[in-house]
Amino acid sequence: MKNTTEKKIKINIIGTGSCVPDNVVTNNDLAKIVETSDEWITTRTGIKERRIAEPGTATSDLAIKAAKKALEASKIDPQKLDLIITATCTPDHLFPSVSCLVQHAIGATNAAAFDLSAACSGFIYALNVGRGLLESGIYKNALIIGADALSKFTDWKDRGTCILFGDGAGALILESSVSDDKSHTILSVDLGADGSQTNILLIPGGGSRHPITDKGIDPAYPPFIHMDGKEVYRHAVIRMIQTANNALQAAGKKPADLALLIPHQANLRIIESIAKRMQIPMEKVFLNIHKYGNMSAATTIVALDEASRSGRLKSGDLVELMAFGAGFTWGAALIQW
Repeated sequence: MKNTTEKKIKINIIGTGSCVPDNVVTNNDLAKIVETSDEWITTRTGIKERRIAEPGTATSDLAIKAAKKALEASKIDPQKLDLIITATCTPDHLFPSVSCLVQHAIGATNAAAFDLSAACSGFIYALNVGRGLLESGIYKNALIIGADALSKFTDWKDRGTCILFGDGAGALILESSVSDDKSHTILSVDLGADGSQTNILLIPGGGSRHPITDKGIDPAYPPFIHMDGKEVYRHAVIRMIQTANNALQAAGKKPADLALLIPHQANLRIIESIAKRMQIPMEKVFLNIHKYGNMSAATTIVALDEASRSGRLKSGDLVELMAFGAGFTWGAALIQW
């Protein structure tokens, strides 16, 4: 007979951390290398500056620093980590994974490690994969990282894209629990994708379809970010609202219950449109786009770490992460803090 008193496993966040490069590139700095201005960029995107990794600094370098901060906050011994998942679309190498580089650097010798690619939605995808593995009982804890260095794949002559992106990494530690403590618990996650829209936002060259050869780069397929901004805007608003509402409904919640919304920081206009349609006042929306721009998979977890450390979140608050990225992919995660 099934034990009806058996407690359901809950997945809790026990520590967060983040890292952004020291190198600040302002809109005025960009105006010196491409035809643009601070007013033009700020009006259209809400971005004032972004952090750009120095030459020689790779995605794993940022991920390692963020992971160490999350470990410090959680007070967990790296050797007791069971699993490392890094969400990234800008790995140091095609292989090995960023997660394996992190595993070695932090001394997590007993952890399984792999990367996940879902572009800007990657962290929420990785969060749900880690959550599922912990709920299954296979692992007890996991280090989940979102890290990207999009500046390495940016065409600095294209003002339509170079103004948007920055580099960074964020991390958190998940731990399974059967206690009655509901703090820092993942309540629900919603994910989605539409592979018919791949040509709207992509890096055409550098992969197995159009590899870089000993003859160099095929100019028809450059290894830089290509984006149809208008189409991305339209899809991003629709899909992020959809996924946010799905995650709320799955937990029996509604937008008015949120203490804080952490949307993907790609464009301030997108964020304001989402908040208006969901009837969420902007004072309940976390913003750091003006400082960092779009850090891809790092965006939502860096924001969550900043919100936690700055006191924007208190115990019991309902906070929702949402993101949208190339693929197209999208996702939302509802957390009771």
